[in-house]
This record gives sequence, structure tokens and C-alpha cells, in this order.
Amino acid sequence: MEEGRKEGRKEGRKEMGMRKRKRKRKREVGREGNRKEEKEGDGNENEGGREGRRETARVARFVAHVCDWGALATISTQDPPMRGQPFANVFSVSDGPVGKGSGVPYMYLTELEISVHDLKVNANASLTMSLAQTSYCKKQGYDPQNPLCAHVIFYGVVEKVQNDTEADFAKTALFSRHPEMAFWPKGHNWFFAKLNIINIWLLDFFGGIKTITPEDYFNAVP
Repeated sequence: MEEGRKEGRKEGRKEMGMRKRKRKRKREVGREGNRKEEKEGDGNENEGGREGRRETARVARFVAHVCDWGALATISTQDPPMRGQPFANVFSVSDGPVGKGSGVPYMYLTELEISVHDLKVNANASLTMSLAQTSYCKKQGYDPQNPLCAHVIFYGVVEKVQNDTEADFAKTALFSRHPEMAFWPKGHNWFFAKLNIINIWLLDFFGGIKTITPEDYFNAVP
């Protein structure tokens, strides 16, 4: 009997050990499954994030292309009290002929223009364009300040277009959408300029403004 009890205890311990190993294995399998699900979830989230960034960039490109003017804000060089303060002015812009947008906002400027005086001292500027400039928001019943009436804000450096090939494109981009420019006084020494974009913000829905990198912006297909 003693031997039986010993053997029974031995078998019991053996069985308990097997149960413990099974439970341990189940826990390990469960943890592995959770890690796998989390990893897959992260992948889906990352993919969703990439798709969201692409869509946001596409909207920004769309707004930049359909709007043919914008408000350019510079740091004023006028006499006090305006000196050193933000100063916004309206400019005709184009990122390319209709249906062939490049994403680059081009302008036709003269040094007689007050904002160009500012840019000669500090070339940093921001440019705002809104779908309120088109018929879209009115048709939808959106106020210009409604987030659904999308607007984009570009920050960068205004530069004179130096490259002849790019200057030809800028001319086609601007004159095709602003034909009056071809007849502006030659004596004003007009030149083509562009905003070299450093950062982009877009508001097109509720929940706050979105930041877009130049890389995502220029890679987007509007």
C-alpha cells in the first residue's frame, strides 16, 4: 500500500507537471497570438496613416491648383507702426495650366509692388488659398470659415525663377490662367517668382488642422 501511495503520488505529480506545462504553453500561445494581432494592427494602422497622408496631400494639391489667387503674408518694411508686423496682400498665382498642376505656386511680380519691398529684406512668406475662391463652397452652403470649405496655408521662401526652362513653364502657367498679364506695362520690369515651400497646413474637416510635408505634397496626385 505504501508503495501504491508513493506510486500514486508520483503519478499525481507527473500529471500535475503535465497540466502545468500545458497551461504554460497555452499562455505562451496566447501571448504570441496577442503580439501577432498587435503587430498586424500596427501594420493596418500604419497603412491607414499612409493612406490618410496621401489623401490630405491630394486635397492640398487640389486646392492649390483650382485657386488662381492667394493672400501672401510678409513681414512689413513700411514705416512704423507697421514695420516688422505681418502684412497680407493679394496676388494672382498658378501652379500650372488647368489640369497640369505642378504644386508650385508661381507669381508675376514687380519691384514696384509694396510686398516685394518686404521680400527683398525678408523673403520668408506664407500663402493662403481657399476653396471659398471657387464656386464650390457657395454651392454647398459653406461659410469660408467652415472647415469643410477647405483652405491651405503654405510657408516658404519667395524666390525669383532663374532657370529658363522653369521660367517658360511659369509663364505658361500664369499667362494661361491670367491672360491680362501679357499686357501689363513692360516698364514695370516684371519677373517670375515662386514660393519655395517649406511647410504646409490644410484645414478640410473638423478636428483640427493637418500638417503636410513637402515630400508628401509633391508626391501626391491631385
